[in-house]
Amino acid sequence: MASFETLRKDYSKYVQQCLKSSDIATFQKKTIEQCANDKDRKPAIDQALRDTLVIILSNNATNNTRTLESYIKFCIELCRKDLATTSMPVMLLSDMFDALTLNLCEDLFTYVENNVSTWKEDLFFGACKNNLLRMCNDLLRRLSRSQQTVFCGRILLFLAKFFPFSERSGLNIVSEFNLENITEFGSEKSEEEVIQQMEVDGEKSETKISIDYNLYRKFWALQDFFRNPNQCYNKMHWKCFSTHATNVLSTFASFKLEDQKDCIIDHLKIESLLDGRYKDNHYFAKYLTNEKLLELQLSDSNFRRFVLLQFLILFQYLNSTVKFKSETHELKPDQVEWVNTTTEQVYLLLTETPPDGAAFAEAVKHILKREEYWNSWKNEGCPAFKRPAPEPMTEADEARKPKRLRRKIGDLIRDAQAVGKYYMGNQELTKLWNLCPNNLEACKSKDRDFLPSLETYFEEAIEQLDPAAAIEDEYKKVNDGNFGWRALRLLARRSPHFFVHGNYPINKLQEYLEIMIKKIAKDRPVCITNQVQTDIKQEAGETPPSEQIEQDFNEETLKQETEAIESKPKVINRISRELVEKLAEVMKDDWETLAAKLGYTNDEIVFFGKKQTPYEQCQEMLVIWTEEDPEASIEHLKSILQELNCTEALEVVNSNTVKTE
Repeated sequence: MASFETLRKDYSKYVQQCLKSSDIATFQKKTIEQCANDKDRKPAIDQALRDTLVIILSNNATNNTRTLESYIKFCIELCRKDLATTSMPVMLLSDMFDALTLNLCEDLFTYVENNVSTWKEDLFFGACKNNLLRMCNDLLRRLSRSQQTVFCGRILLFLAKFFPFSERSGLNIVSEFNLENITEFGSEKSEEEVIQQMEVDGEKSETKISIDYNLYRKFWALQDFFRNPNQCYNKMHWKCFSTHATNVLSTFASFKLEDQKDCIIDHLKIESLLDGRYKDNHYFAKYLTNEKLLELQLSDSNFRRFVLLQFLILFQYLNSTVKFKSETHELKPDQVEWVNTTTEQVYLLLTETPPDGAAFAEAVKHILKREEYWNSWKNEGCPAFKRPAPEPMTEADEARKPKRLRRKIGDLIRDAQAVGKYYMGNQELTKLWNLCPNNLEACKSKDRDFLPSLETYFEEAIEQLDPAAAIEDEYKKVNDGNFGWRALRLLARRSPHFFVHGNYPINKLQEYLEIMIKKIAKDRPVCITNQVQTDIKQEAGETPPSEQIEQDFNEETLKQETEAIESKPKVINRISRELVEKLAEVMKDDWETLAAKLGYTNDEIVFFGKKQTPYEQCQEMLVIWTEEDPEASIEHLKSILQELNCTEALEVVNSNTVKTE
C-alpha cells in the first residue's frame, strides 16, 4: 500500500484536476482505487485539501473570493460523499479568514451567512459548531468594535441564527460581566488646578450649566459601576455610587434639552444637497472622555439617553433574582427605596428628552420587561423551547367556543352545481332531490313503496310487553316519539284495528299503542307468553285475519330516516312574517347590533345596509335569519333580546306569542 506522503501528493493532484469541473464522481473513483481503506484515505484527503488551499491562496492575485467559495462548495460535496472529515469545510474557512485582509474577510463572510442552513444540517452541526464558534471569535478579536461595528454585528447575528436558544455555547450561564471594558478618563488634578478651574467656571454666565472637574470625575466614574454592578452591594461603593448618580441626574434635570425640530429639518435640507456619503447617521460605539467635550455631550440627546438607559439596566439587575448571585448580594430596604425613587426619576428624564421622549420611554419599559423573562428562563436552567401540549377543553370552554361560521347560500348552491347536484337548503331534501336525475320517474319507482309489515315493525315492541323481559317503561319503543308517529301511519295503512277502536277519546299515545300492539300480537302466527295472551283475550275482540304483505321493507332506508330525524334540531315556535315586520319597526335603529348578535359577519351586515331605509335593512336581515338559521325560534330570539336589554322588542314578541296561542 502507498505511504501517507504518496497518497497526499496524488490526492492533491486529483483535487486540482477535479476542482475546475467539480467532478466529484471522478475524484471518488480515483481515490478509492488508489486506497480502499477508509481510515487511511480520509486523513490523506484532508491534508490534500489544505495543501491545495495554500496553492489557491498564493495564486489568487486578483483577491477574488469567488474561487474560495467554489472550493468550499467542492469540499462540502466531498463530505456528503463521506470522502473527507465533516469538519473540514469550516477548518478551511478558518484558514482563509486567517490569510485574508479584513475587507476580503467581510466579503467571504457573506457566503458563510447565506449557507447557515448547510451548517445546521445533522451532518455538519455536531462536528462544526465548535469550529464555527472559534472562527467567529477569532474574527471578532481582529475587528475594532468602534470602526467595524457593522461587521461585528453581522458575526453576532450569524451566531444567533446558527445556535439554538438552549445551546450552552452561546449563553452567559453564570451571568459574568465584561470586566475588561474599562473606561479611561482624565487623571487626577492637583488642588490648585481644581481651584483655578472653579474660578474659571464661576466667571461663566449663570445661564450655562456648571461643568467642573468634580462633575466630570463623578460622571465617568459611574462607568465602572455599570461595568461591574456587584460593586454596589459593598457598603462603601454603594455610598459612592448613590452620591455620583444623584449629582449626575440632578445635572440632567437642571439642564433640559429643547426639541430642535426646525433645526433638524434645515439640517436635513442641507444634507440632501451634499454627496450621499454624508447622509448616513453616524453611530459611535464608545464616546470620548475628554473633559472639554463633556458640556457638548450633555447637550446631546442620544448621549443622555444612553447614560439613562445604563442606569435602568443597572437598577433592574440590583432588584432581580439571579441564580448565580451570592447570598450577600442583596439590597437593604433603604437602598431598595432609593433605587425605586431614582428609577422613576430616570423615566421622567427619558420622557422629557427629545425627540419623542414618551415613546422612547415606553419602548425601554417594554425591552426591560422582556429582559425579566430571559432572566427567569436562565434561572430555570435554560430549558429547550417547545410548544406546550394543548389542554383538554372543559365544558366551560365548549360553551365559550365560537359558533362555526355559516357559509353563504349562494356558495353552497354554486358548489353543488359544479358537481351536477342540487342544493335544497335542507339535508333530507337535498338527499331526496339527488337520488335520481329524473325526479318524476323517481316518484313512480316501485322502490319508493317500502311500507313494512305490521309484524316486522312491531316485533320488538311486542317483545317488550312481556313482563319477563323486565323492560322499564322509559326504554320501551311506545315512548319513542319517532316510533309512535310512524306506528300511527302504518296502522292507518295496514291495521283493521285503527278505525274500530271506539268513539271515546285517547288520553295518551303510549296507552293507545299498547292496546293496538296487543291486538296485532293476537293475529301473529307465532307463540307468545301466557301473560300477554291473557291480556289480549281480555281486551281484544274479533278481528279479521292479517293481510299478506307482498312488498319488502327496506330496513336500511328506514334506519337512515330515523337517525336523520333524531339528529335534526327540534325547532319550536317558528317566527311568523307578521312578527318580523313588527320587530323591524322596533329594532330599525339598532339592527346592526342585533345582526352581530345573531351571528352575521361584517360583510353580511354591509350587504343588508344597501337597502334604502333602516326598516328595510332590519326586515331583510330578520327574514333571512328566520328562513336559513335552524336555531331561529321565538325562545332563542327572546334570549338574545334579553341580553341586549331591548324591552320594547321583548314586549312585542311576548304579545305576539300570547296572541298566537
